[in-house]
Amino acid sequence: MTAAKTRARSGGRGRPSKATGLDLKETILDSAEGLFARHGFHGVTTRQVAAEAGVDTALIHYYFGAKRELFDAVFLRRAEILNQARSVSMNAYVETFGARMTVEGVITAFIDPLLRISQEGGGGWKSYFALVAQVNNTPVWGGETMARFFDPVVHQLVDTLKVVRPDAEYRDLYWCYQFLTGSMMLALSETGRIDSLSEGLCHSSDLEAVRARLFAYCAAGFEAVVARSGKA
Repeated sequence: MTAAKTRARSGGRGRPSKATGLDLKETILDSAEGLFARHGFHGVTTRQVAAEAGVDTALIHYYFGAKRELFDAVFLRRAEILNQARSVSMNAYVETFGARMTVEGVITAFIDPLLRISQEGGGGWKSYFALVAQVNNTPVWGGETMARFFDPVVHQLVDTLKVVRPDAEYRDLYWCYQFLTGSMMLALSETGRIDSLSEGLCHSSDLEAVRARLFAYCAAGFEAVVARSGKA
């Protein structure tokens, strides 16, 4: 049991002290993140999160409110980090290369921060990327959730690609992003599917292999769509 969980169990009910509050919030968020990643939003209860975190259910309501508010807090915590990392990366690419920018370079600047964070950030990030992949493929409310947390940086990507290929129609740019995000999130989910499919030749956890192929794959698809649209 972690130190934060030990303090939570010994503290009893009621409002936590300021000294332990931040630790408890992070413990709850970590626990919720892991459970949501494994079982999805509808497969988890606040009682299960409380048990995993070693806190009373009342603390979850005190800090976050209902389950959906807890879920949003889990999503927001790392979304802000990802959005900043990708925005900084794309801005740096634009500033460095200017008129020499390429489609593959822009896509690399957009995706590579996520691969790097997944490689260096630990198990919490693995859970988060699996969770985002779930939400990205969830009908009814998944699209709305992705839009709330990630749309600004996606629009930055689309606008930067438009600078590189001014002949591209915005309709094609958004379709290409739709296909890119599917490939990107499947790769970041590390499901093990390719391991069994390739009979061990490839491994979903091999993010260097992903890095060596994903950017070129997405860029080539983008260029092909734009070229075909130009001939129509």
